[in-house]
Amino acid sequence: MALPSLAVLRILRFWVREMPWFLTVVLALPAVACGSQDSGDSASAAADYPRLRGEMVATQLRSRDIWDSRVLEAMGRVPRHEFVPQTVKHLAYEDHPLPIGLGQTISQPYIVALMTQLADPKEGARALEIGTGSGYQAAVLAELVDQVYTIEIVSELARRSAALLKRLGYENVFARAGDGYQGWPEAAPFDLVLVTAAAGRVPEPLQEQLAEGGRLVIPVGDPGRVQKLLLLTKEEGKIRRQDVLAVRFVPMTGKIQE
Repeated sequence: MALPSLAVLRILRFWVREMPWFLTVVLALPAVACGSQDSGDSASAAADYPRLRGEMVATQLRSRDIWDSRVLEAMGRVPRHEFVPQTVKHLAYEDHPLPIGLGQTISQPYIVALMTQLADPKEGARALEIGTGSGYQAAVLAELVDQVYTIEIVSELARRSAALLKRLGYENVFARAGDGYQGWPEAAPFDLVLVTAAAGRVPEPLQEQLAEGGRLVIPVGDPGRVQKLLLLTKEEGKIRRQDVLAVRFVPMTGKIQE
């Protein structure tokens, strides 16, 4: 094979020396263009959130069995996209759960609305939520009752959701990190209790902290399997149980697993 000429060698040396700079400039151009497009897409998405929220209420809730006007209005006000990671904000108002990190999820809008409706929140009521998660359910409750006490066992998630709820102006939500099995005895009794993780049984302290006439909504069943959503009501000191529907929630952890 013939050796390259001196001129060819000079050209090759030039490209070897200059190629890194050339590639940097060329590869940077599409990135700038994409950045501008993403900015426009984000602004467009933000403008669409109220419309998407309205469609969610109309098609996923009102057209099914969510009839409580106060619950529907609350679901129409709470910005669900604020409670999910940036990577799935465009899916915030679709009819399914979404991952929020740390092995946890935010329930689909229908389940949030159904559990809220079952709990029958009244103005002036006091609510307890076990499993703050993203903070979305607490925000919905905060629109409907006087005070919301919410407990999250994953400390990092508890800090994140508490900060978000505060930023969004939910001053009537009191959040803390801890095992929700024992409830919040110093703030009891509660007119409604919502448990947003599946337990093998209904924790006794939560039943004890339920006010007379109060309601407790909880998914009960084995982790990884279909569970039953239960509605418990306290009447004359006795607990009455009603099976509602089949659900699938992440497991409740802590003392409940002992």
